[in-house]
Amino acid sequence: MRFGLATLLLIGATYSASVQAQTPPATMRTVIAATKLPTVTDKPYNFRAVSMVIPPGAHQAVSAVDGILYQLSGSTEVSIGAESTMLSPGSGMYIAGGKMASLRAAGGEPSTTIHFQLAAVVDGSQPIETTSANVKELYRNAQPISGLKAGSYDLNMTRVTFPPQMPSNPPHHRSGAALYYIISGTGANTINGKTEMKGPGSVIYEPGGLVHQWGNPGSMPLTFLSFNINPQGAPAVVADPPSTSQ
Repeated sequence: MRFGLATLLLIGATYSASVQAQTPPATMRTVIAATKLPTVTDKPYNFRAVSMVIPPGAHQAVSAVDGILYQLSGSTEVSIGAESTMLSPGSGMYIAGGKMASLRAAGGEPSTTIHFQLAAVVDGSQPIETTSANVKELYRNAQPISGLKAGSYDLNMTRVTFPPQMPSNPPHHRSGAALYYIISGTGANTINGKTEMKGPGSVIYEPGGLVHQWGNPGSMPLTFLSFNINPQGAPAVVADPPSTSQ
């Protein structure tokens, strides 16, 4: 049986399209910002997340602890001393502790950001951002982060997108701790055999050693931020059961 060139090309294109249709979309991960901290055991620390909506042209002062600022919508000019950085939607930056940052809404529209912070408990007892009707605390640990040990740590933020209809991933736990913020979609969070649905705006704390799973049973992609701390050089996510010392 002989086939013409056009027929062979058509068969090849059909096969390629069939293979692509059967290949599930991959999970996407984008590192937004990262830094290294020499120690996190000099004092107790907790996670804190604060949302800020700045009117066009207005300023917002941020007395910084170590943290990462993420731009949800609009644009923000971040000034620290003589240096300025412009953030657009989906971008972010690390702000080091001990510095004062000034945020200005740029581009003629409101700016919406979230400031994820690793704050010493003694510092976290007081408002970090200037009091304003446009500032809202989304989350603060009730107790300091447990299980942190001597040595340097990685502090980072990753934006993760799970494709629609993604089954729950295998059980795993954090080597340090993480704070999740769901941007869009609805995720299935399973802990101890109990599954809860988490939608946009949800903030979820994952302490070290907590065995859990995430999946996306919905028809839309699930996109969330993971503000994470883990020992330097160690994987942030561990598949093996946590040790009893954790």
